[in-house]
Amino acid sequence: MPVIILHTQINAPIGIVFDLSRSIDLHKISTAHTNEEAIAGVTSGLIGMGESVTWRARHLGITQELTSKITAFSMPEYFVDEMVTGPFKSFKHEHIFSEANGLTTMVDVFNYKSPLGVLGSLTDVLFLKRYMANLLKERNRIIKQFAEDPALYKKVLPQ
Repeated sequence: MPVIILHTQINAPIGIVFDLSRSIDLHKISTAHTNEEAIAGVTSGLIGMGESVTWRARHLGITQELTSKITAFSMPEYFVDEMVTGPFKSFKHEHIFSEANGLTTMVDVFNYKSPLGVLGSLTDVLFLKRYMANLLKERNRIIKQFAEDPALYKKVLPQ
């Protein structure tokens, strides 16, 4: 099972980073290049414990739908979203936050299983793991950009 682990340092309070990470509206911005849209469940605002969202997006030339649910939640240090239905056999995305000296460290731990057995494993090695890591890096770049600029984060976070 592939695992992607990313560490992102953000010059912003932990609460802002935590909320931006669970913002449906910011997720849409960070995935604009895939035309990702929330089509069911929580479709705007902040997602919370026990809530789900269904996304429709175009990845690797194929339009796909994926539903994920928040299965663990401890504000502002931790939350988990897990796939309920979608193109993967499974995935679990842990979001971990800590704050020290005015900096927030955001850690993503993304575990997934591809479908199709050996063919899926080969796909992981050839391109899927890199593709998924790049999606997460872009998402984190946008979170960092918005978190470090109050004029931006105020546009997507509830006041």
